[in-house]
Amino acid sequence: MAEARGVTRRAMLGALGAVGVAAAAGMMLTPRRAGAQALGQSESVEAALKRVFGGRAMKDGSGMIKLDIPLIAENGAVVPVSVEVNAPMTAQSYVKHIYVVADKNRIPIVTRAVLTPESGQAYMGANIRLGETGDVRAIVEQSDGTLLQIKREVKVTVGGCGG
Repeated sequence: MAEARGVTRRAMLGALGAVGVAAAAGMMLTPRRAGAQALGQSESVEAALKRVFGGRAMKDGSGMIKLDIPLIAENGAVVPVSVEVNAPMTAQSYVKHIYVVADKNRIPIVTRAVLTPESGQAYMGANIRLGETGDVRAIVEQSDGTLLQIKREVKVTVGGCGG
């Protein structure tokens, strides 16, 4: 029988082990800056909307958007909200994003849902934190860039930011 030449099983396992240890120690990764967006601490609602939407105009969405949120939130730390949009969800026209904005929060954009035509319906539900009494908006961005919004005032009896 002819003897096989090349890498032995033992040498291959040793090399793979060394690569695994180096990867676990972070030696094979090059440091990069985080790609996350700034949190927007203590950002005004106007600054947040400008940062996300630029100067695009927002239309009244009361005919298409249903914002379901209590008018009085007994606990501002956990406020249920749901947004439903009566719009087509086809490849040509669909709801791309649904944002919930609390005007009085120090971080006003409290949640965002990303949708595709495959989502089937334009709906999102979440529990949000409201710091104090103020307007809550649902902003809908359609695939063609159109922005629609609807507002509701919510009174907070026990604050969500420690109050």
